[in-house]
Amino acid sequence: MSKRESGPGPLLSTIASVGHHVTDALQRLGFASRFFVMLLLWSGQSFRRPNLTIREIYYSGFQSLLIIMVSGLFIGMVLGMQGYETLQRYGSADALGILVALSLVRELGPVVAALLFASRAGSSITAEIGLMKATEQLTAMDMMAVNPIARVVAPRFWGGVISMPLLAALFSATGVFGGYLIGVVFIGVDDGAFWSQMQASVDFRYDIWSGIVKSFVFGVAVSLIAVFEGYDAVPTAEGVSSSIKSTVVKSALAILALDFVLTSFMFREAG
Repeated sequence: MSKRESGPGPLLSTIASVGHHVTDALQRLGFASRFFVMLLLWSGQSFRRPNLTIREIYYSGFQSLLIIMVSGLFIGMVLGMQGYETLQRYGSADALGILVALSLVRELGPVVAALLFASRAGSSITAEIGLMKATEQLTAMDMMAVNPIARVVAPRFWGGVISMPLLAALFSATGVFGGYLIGVVFIGVDDGAFWSQMQASVDFRYDIWSGIVKSFVFGVAVSLIAVFEGYDAVPTAEGVSSSIKSTVVKSALAILALDFVLTSFMFREAG
């Protein structure tokens, strides 16, 4: 009897599996790139009909105000307590305003606001578009000669991009107020020193502008991931649920990675 030919070994199977995942990832990345280009090309309708974008700014931005402002207030209060405990050891308690403001404006404001935005608004956008795909509403629009990217996707994308810098600014402002409550009102740091040192040390170009750039880039990344995951979702309940989870995870990773890249470039420019 002739021996049966043995199948591929475990090493070859592992290599084949890795190659399969890599090619799938590259194919999906290429599709996402073409999707982004089409989104930009069909964005003109969103600007010609601003009511669509304003509606999405309301749903994505205004309805996220509560969690953004409450989180910013408590993070500012925690920064005020922790910063005072650290600074008073070195006799620099009057610099509490500088610590709170720079921590929020440069780093915590854009990053934490973007993470909250991704979990609150990004998942909602993915769920909306995914359910529209599952119920064949996008297909029906296409059959009626209505481009779903221009009518559904682009307004949600630009609504998120516009909302994100505004939410980050409100987060930072509320956080500074929280630090003021703890440092000045409750602990007793000098009011004039708190605000004057903050005003003298926070630079618009290197501090505030850096936070604005970061929040805008985070808004583009989170909004793009949210609309793409919804548009590319498998049209089933399980597929939409998987896309929502993927949106939150990928958005968080993208925010942290982009934060590192942007911070490194900004430090190099400041130096």
